[in-house]
Amino acid sequence: MAEEKSKRGSIGMSLKGCQTNNGFVQNEDILEKDPDPGSPGDSRQHSAVSILGPEEPDLKDIQPYAGMPKEVLFRFSSQARYRVPREILFWLTVTSVLVLIGATIAIIAISPKCLDWWQAGPMYQIYPRSFKDSNKDGNGDLKGIQDKLDYITTLNVKTVWITSFYKSTLKDFRHGIEDFREIDPIFGTMKDFENLVAAIHDKGLKLIIDFIPNHTSDKHAWFQLSRNRTGKYTDYYIWHDCVQENGITTPPNNWLSVYGNSSWHFDEIRNQCYFHQFTKEQPDLNFRNPDVQEEIKEIIQFWLAKGVDGFSFEAVKFLLEAEHLRNEIQVIKTQIPDTVTQYSELYHDFTTMQVGMHDIVRNFRYIMDQYSTEPGRYRFMGTEAYGDSIDKIVMYYGLPFIQEADFPFNDYLTRLDTPSGDRVFEVITSWMEHIPAGKWPNWMIGGSDRARLTSRLGKEYVNIMNMLLFTLPGTPITYYGEEIGMGNILATNISESYDADTLLSKSPMQWDNSSNAGFSEGNSTWLPTNSDYHTVNVDVQNALPGSALKLYQELSLLHANELLLSRGWFCYLRTDNHSVVYTRELDGTDRVFLIILNFGESSLLNLKEVISKIPTRARIKLSTNSTSEGSEVDTHAITLDKGEGLILEYNTKNLLHHQTDFRDRCFVSNRACYSSVLNILYSLC
Repeated sequence: MAEEKSKRGSIGMSLKGCQTNNGFVQNEDILEKDPDPGSPGDSRQHSAVSILGPEEPDLKDIQPYAGMPKEVLFRFSSQARYRVPREILFWLTVTSVLVLIGATIAIIAISPKCLDWWQAGPMYQIYPRSFKDSNKDGNGDLKGIQDKLDYITTLNVKTVWITSFYKSTLKDFRHGIEDFREIDPIFGTMKDFENLVAAIHDKGLKLIIDFIPNHTSDKHAWFQLSRNRTGKYTDYYIWHDCVQENGITTPPNNWLSVYGNSSWHFDEIRNQCYFHQFTKEQPDLNFRNPDVQEEIKEIIQFWLAKGVDGFSFEAVKFLLEAEHLRNEIQVIKTQIPDTVTQYSELYHDFTTMQVGMHDIVRNFRYIMDQYSTEPGRYRFMGTEAYGDSIDKIVMYYGLPFIQEADFPFNDYLTRLDTPSGDRVFEVITSWMEHIPAGKWPNWMIGGSDRARLTSRLGKEYVNIMNMLLFTLPGTPITYYGEEIGMGNILATNISESYDADTLLSKSPMQWDNSSNAGFSEGNSTWLPTNSDYHTVNVDVQNALPGSALKLYQELSLLHANELLLSRGWFCYLRTDNHSVVYTRELDGTDRVFLIILNFGESSLLNLKEVISKIPTRARIKLSTNSTSEGSEVDTHAITLDKGEGLILEYNTKNLLHHQTDFRDRCFVSNRACYSSVLNILYSLC
């Protein structure tokens, strides 16, 4: 039986009695009838070729059929009519893949760098003690900020910036820090902070916080160990011998504190003087000590590990002092040295911007970069160096191939104390002319250390300053309450030691017209609310068309949606004591925004005198006067009231930054061109 099966399975088995496989068999269960030996079918059957026989079969008359063995398939596949289409399809596939790869590489190569989160939208700065009180103790806290995140999202901001909340002795607005790793109990607990970080990220927002590396509180454990000369902490601060007789200290030199008088203070425990750039309760750390730099590095890493998205590094220009301790030069050389007590009376060449200071800032950047490798988790770094000239401040951007800050905070608009088109123009152009090529600008109109906008310029200029903020190139930064036009409070007495000039801009946020302006349900608040809170508050303005808050929301939404504002060129056209006029335009589109801001009395403006080829009619895209939005104006004669601002929109092929007459008056921070056909941005303009 086995032998019989073997014969049946033999490769060379004769096909006698078999039929040619003509493909699909409808029903294999039906037995084939044995044909008559003399029939034609029998003849065809016996003439079938033995496919697997020892002799090579003749395939001339055989057609391809289903289930044919590979030997037959290979014979057919080699025929030209099958081979050529197959090769054509193969090379078309290869070519298509190569074209797609090449197109992808080309798009990547010509595409401009995407705007990062800190460039794509506004930052909202919060002084936490004055934003929202959640536990009725009269002090704003971290839970209060979390409770108001829904409101913050209505402002279309991208980043929440919280000023100092570390455990502190409350000197100089919480900048005298006792412990860099602890939350001050006034603001809550570390768990509250962790919950806030999670909630901010859940809203799609980012969080940056203040960090003050220059000094600590005199209550800090490091200082207590240093004044006792304990181990490595001995030189954590800047100590020097000085003379103390009859309660009078003769300091090592004439260096002065920012707040006036000598920057040296005698310590009776160590029997030496320590150096402080600010108050005597805030001794300066010795950044020439590697152990101090390592401590600061670990603190930065601690907060980054908590989920913080970036820092504002405060007072960085004070990080190093000259080691030689020579006297600084008097501004008025004839002034009697003993009468020089004010900070402005000396040139601070030995106590600020010392050689090596930028190396420390670059080390901060290096730490941030180590936590920026995860996609979408870039860590932002800003620096504060207020009071310096612009040419010194822009140095914090770093060098072409050595980055420092993403940007140093630009507070020059917060220094405006009178409404003037010329002054606004000067601030804008001086910053844009000094900023290094390819770097990103930023603008703020208020801050925790400045008088509020309405108190400096007047309530009628709130809207046009916010319009200016959102139509300039770069990142807009808003100090809490500026979106509703809050003003300074009147001078008040409190039990804590503060700089009165900066105290008045820190009054509680005005949420509604209830008790304490909705800031707190407690019996009292740490600072009084402004007397105008019944009309200047979030609830009232939310329900009022044309309010400062409504305009702010429209401006922030326009900024988020318009490439002209986020990517476009800035060209200034005209300035005088009354008005500022500039355009925002983008290569690849013929749409242009023209912004007019009137800082003077009512005036009539003829734009044809400024732009000869401007269309006769232009549409009002946005206005400080909400009733005029969507209408058209005659560009020959535009009437503007005091404090009025317009964003006009028109179409033209004659972009100003291409014209020789305007080229020197146009700036761009992150150049890009728009393709309306492909709906993409590209950089090879």
